[in-house]
Amino acid sequence: MQDDKIRLVEQKYSLFDLKEIAQERFGDMVKAVVDIEKEIMAIGGELHADEEAFLLSLGSSQENLWGINLYVDIKFPDMIEFDSMINIRPGQNNKSRGVEDKILQEKILDIVQKLIG
Repeated sequence: MQDDKIRLVEQKYSLFDLKEIAQERFGDMVKAVVDIEKEIMAIGGELHADEEAFLLSLGSSQENLWGINLYVDIKFPDMIEFDSMINIRPGQNNKSRGVEDKILQEKILDIVQKLIG
């Protein structure tokens, strides 16, 4: 089922607006899926899988999509938690819910920093 609260973030998104989304769902946290190739992300879904499906419907490739949590009351970069079921990808050498590759983590951090603030 497509979640109508999912938002596509392609350019700077305010922290104030992100906090409003957090209040709608989890209080202090927003789930997000980052497309590391297109340098965009989907936010506001109840599940990372919903945001992943949303980005796939827009032409993203699954191997480029990584789930994170954004804790809106914590400063960057500590606000980012690399934790999602969609990240379990043994075929891409990622065997946990986290993002194990440090280079990939840096790429995600760079994208989030460009898009949130």
